[in-house]
Amino acid sequence: MTIFHKPSPNFNDRPGGQPPAYLILHYTGMKNAADALSRLCGKDSQVSAHYTIDEDGLIYHHVDVKKRAWHAGKSFWRGMNDMNAASIGIELVNPGHEYGYRPFTSAQIFTLITLCKEIMQEYPMPAQNVLAHSDVAPVRKQDPGELFPWAELAGHGIGVWPEPTEADIEKARTWTLDEYVSHVRRYGYDPECGYEYALRAFERHFAPELILGTSQNEKIAQARLACLLRLYGDRNKA
Repeated sequence: MTIFHKPSPNFNDRPGGQPPAYLILHYTGMKNAADALSRLCGKDSQVSAHYTIDEDGLIYHHVDVKKRAWHAGKSFWRGMNDMNAASIGIELVNPGHEYGYRPFTSAQIFTLITLCKEIMQEYPMPAQNVLAHSDVAPVRKQDPGELFPWAELAGHGIGVWPEPTEADIEKARTWTLDEYVSHVRRYGYDPECGYEYALRAFERHFAPELILGTSQNEKIAQARLACLLRLYGDRNKA
C-alpha cells in the first residue's frame, strides 16, 4: 500500500484510552478528492477521519488510530452514543448522492481490504463490527451507500453478509412491519430515530437491491435480518 501522511488537527484522546473496537466506512461526498482532503484536514471544519482512500487506491493517513477522529458525528450503535470514541473511520473518495454517486473503484476496494485486514490484525474485532456510517447515523447519512460491495468485503472477513437458511426465510415471512422494525432495532440501530430511517439504513447495507430497484422481493431484507440475529445476536445481548 502507498500511504501519504496528510495530518488533520481535528482529533482528541479516546476516553479512558480505550482501543478501537469498530471500523466505520464512509464516502467523502464531495466533488473531488482535493475538496474532501481540504475539509478533513482543515482546522475550521471540525471533522476528520483516520484514513482516506482515493479512487486510484492511494491512502492518506490523517489521524493516529490511537486517537479519536471526528468522523461519525452524532451516532448510535448497540447502546453506544459516541461511536467516534470506539472506532476507526475510513473515507473513500466518491462524490456521493449529492454530486453523482458512482461505483467504488477496484483499486479503492483492494486497498480498503488490505488496510482493514491490517487494522483488524492489530486491533482484533469481530467482523460484524465493521459498519456503515449510515448504520450509526441513519437520519443524517447514506454513506457509503447501496453501491458499496459489502458482500465482497465479507468474503475477506471484513463486515458480514447474511446468507439466510430456509428457516430464516420462513421466520421472516411471518413478520409484520412493526416486528420488522423492532428486530432492526434489536440488531443495533438507534431506537430513537424514525422507523423509516432505520429500515432504509438497514436495507442500504444488507438489501441494496431494494434501494437500487433491481428486486421487488421486500422479504429478502427480513430474511437476511433473521439470519443476522441468529448468527450475531442483538443489542440486548451485546
